[in-house]
Amino acid sequence: MKFVVFSLLLVFCDLCAAQKQDYYEQILKHREAIDLKFATEEESPLEEKDFREFKQLTYFGIDAKFSLKANFVRTPDTPLFAMRTTTSRLPLYRKYAEIYFSLDGKTYKLNCYQNQELASDPEYHDYLFLPFTDLTNGETTYSGGRYLDLRIPEGDSIILDFNKAYNPYCAYSGKYSCPMVPKENHLEIPISAGEKKF
Repeated sequence: MKFVVFSLLLVFCDLCAAQKQDYYEQILKHREAIDLKFATEEESPLEEKDFREFKQLTYFGIDAKFSLKANFVRTPDTPLFAMRTTTSRLPLYRKYAEIYFSLDGKTYKLNCYQNQELASDPEYHDYLFLPFTDLTNGETTYSGGRYLDLRIPEGDSIILDFNKAYNPYCAYSGKYSCPMVPKENHLEIPISAGEKKF
């Protein structure tokens, strides 16, 4: 009986290791695609002087603890509001859902938003925008906060993967107009995952 249990544990550990390796490779591919975009002149948000010297962006190490299954609580009939940006542009958004997640034994909440212009686009009709700030901003990450892109889930849960957190284009050039993170999306913890400051 003990041998059977031990064998099952070994199989389970092998499965976990394989899943962890698959996840690690998935994030590496995600980052390679971003770096390729930044290295492509037609697509890169970099200023010319930075583009000439660009090799790759700087990231935190890949940490699976920052890929979290979270509760997705829809907030229907919320009013439209003009989200502040780094310029005078005021795009219309509405709060689509509240996302509750646990990290290191504590529970946190972030709001995600739906851009009303994108909501009418067939390609992005299920796109959600999650901007956030945390205690790394201005130290190891961009002072204005970072973003996550999400898709509307079918059920009441969603994967929140901070390893995919990225900087707004304003972190690379002043020619862009970027949404500013609403105050309610500030986390009083360091999120040491995703892109670092440029």
